[in-house]
Amino acid sequence: MASVLRSPQALQLTLALIKPDAVAHPLILEAVHQQILSSQLLIVRRRELVWRRDDCRRFYREHEGRFFYQRLVEFMASGPIRAYILAHPDAIQRWRTLMGPTRVFRARHVAPNSIRGSLGLTDTRNTTHGSDSVASASREIAAFFPDFSERRWYEEEEPRWRWGPVRYSPEGGVHCAAGTGGQDRP
Repeated sequence: MASVLRSPQALQLTLALIKPDAVAHPLILEAVHQQILSSQLLIVRRRELVWRRDDCRRFYREHEGRFFYQRLVEFMASGPIRAYILAHPDAIQRWRTLMGPTRVFRARHVAPNSIRGSLGLTDTRNTTHGSDSVASASREIAAFFPDFSERRWYEEEEPRWRWGPVRYSPEGGVHCAAGTGGQDRP
């Protein structure tokens, strides 16, 4: 796995979450999905779920004790969310740029065309979440996709995704590498 990960062409994985404020509005959810597709990020996996408060507390435990922690936990448990595993040679930074700054007021002024700049409501209801490093991406992907093996994906699937062809499947809302027979669908 290490030699594949060191390859300059290797695809990087990141977690992307669409928060309850966006999932509650089908047009906004579809607009975010289309922005992902337009940005050349590949959708490896996708799922929709409702998060329990305990799951939210565990996921955001690094923020425990901060003034916004309880509000964030309650909000993230308030309705359905959509989780993605995205791939691109620079997936983490590409998704973070597409999202825009965390603070909606700043996003509206610095990156008005970003997801948060155009669709965010407040700093908590800012439409999206994204991993901020390779380590957090691995941890976060495992939290939302417990059946996904990152190691196996890099060993068995990543070379097919990297060398293509890869096609988008509108039925499943994910990309599929050629020759996988739909194995990459959720």
